[in-house]
Amino acid sequence: QVQLVESGGGLVQPGGSLRLSCSTSGFTFSHYWMYWVRQAPGKGLEWIATMQFTGNVASYADSVKGRFTISRDNAKSTLFLQMNSVKSEDTAIYYCAKASSEWNYEDWGAHLRRGQGTQVTVSS
Repeated sequence: QVQLVESGGGLVQPGGSLRLSCSTSGFTFSHYWMYWVRQAPGKGLEWIATMQFTGNVASYADSVKGRFTISRDNAKSTLFLQMNSVKSEDTAIYYCAKASSEWNYEDWGAHLRRGQGTQVTVSS
């Protein structure tokens, strides 16, 4: 069965860095577009980044562009999110998600399968 397990969250000071991981199983990871999304307290899900199945193409929300980097290791079926220069407004639960079908790009949507999330808190 499909599993996505996020890890690496925690407490980080403003301006600091954090690297999130998403370990996956139950599907052929290297065939799927992948996403990071987040949910801040009291708010809805916000798309952050998308990565193509080869790892050669990525896109970012304006709110994180230039600070966050999405990457993947297809050999280890793992997705990453490097978070630099974090701000208090980055405080949220972070989720990874997979596209619905192999090879095909689709816009992020709440219907896409995602993990249980990892909490990131930015505070001094």
